[in-house]
Amino acid sequence: MFRPKNMRNWMIVSRICGFVRVLMGLELEVRNLAGLRREKGCIVVSNHQSSLDVLGLFKIGQLVNNNCGIVAKKELFYIWPPGLVLWLCGCIFIDRKNPDKARLNLNAVAEKVRKENIKLWIFPEGTRRNNGRINSFKKGAFHMAVNAKLDIVPIVFSSYYFLENKKRFDSGKVIITTLPAVSTENSSLEEVMDKVHQIMEKVYQDTSAEAKLAVKS
Repeated sequence: MFRPKNMRNWMIVSRICGFVRVLMGLELEVRNLAGLRREKGCIVVSNHQSSLDVLGLFKIGQLVNNNCGIVAKKELFYIWPPGLVLWLCGCIFIDRKNPDKARLNLNAVAEKVRKENIKLWIFPEGTRRNNGRINSFKKGAFHMAVNAKLDIVPIVFSSYYFLENKKRFDSGKVIITTLPAVSTENSSLEEVMDKVHQIMEKVYQDTSAEAKLAVKS
């Protein structure tokens, strides 16, 4: 509360989320964080399956321990206490009902990402879906990256197979994989989107199968 909208507040929330994960019986295995530990701003994109994604997000923030931020839909700000927590951690809220305004806001943020070496996290699928695949991307994150010539670092959460039974919450394992940075230099918007989607889909299918097998064995 003494440093509102400060991205360093992630560290405090990360410790709290650690206790929540233990109580829920949720195991998060994080792989290959080198792309996020470098001193260079980038756009981080990941698949969006559930509100549980935030637990993985904060764990990565704790492990990386550097300038991380997140973009979320404006409606989340009004859901308290989560909205308050995101605001205190420097979350950038955008109005998805006004695409032109949202795009302008993101373009303005891009320069700050470059100057302050921020790792800005965006869920390009927009709406969370746990349907066994990486869904189509919205263009906002990629417009920002291509226009500002920022690298894109994809992060893939394996399937939340343990949520398939909607009547109860089962314990389970999620593999979170950070992939090598994708350069946007000399590439069109469509080329970057297609490339990122393809590599994320492959890793999603591979790690989802691995996580399920690990639990069964």
